[in-house]
Amino acid sequence: MKVNCWEFRKCGRQPGGTKVEEFGVCPAAISKEHNGKNGGQTGGRYCWKAKGTLSDIHTKNNKTEKILKCIACEFYKLVQDEQGSCIEM
Repeated sequence: MKVNCWEFRKCGRQPGGTKVEEFGVCPAAISKEHNGKNGGQTGGRYCWKAKGTLSDIHTKNNKTEKILKCIACEFYKLVQDEQGSCIEM
């Protein structure tokens, strides 16, 4: 299985994670809607589309800022490298 965002970033927001009490469970870690996208578990390799991620918190839900933050993210770049032109946007 390919690495998911919470494993790569070690954010602790997956179910049972160390930061769940402080920030809640990340929607990317439980999103049935995005399960399997880019070969990930739940939304774990499609986190840039999930609402309520740490990127949303840090950008105060500004969509343009979130996109720019995600494009610059090392995990996003990893998924893009692994998926090539097949990356789901």
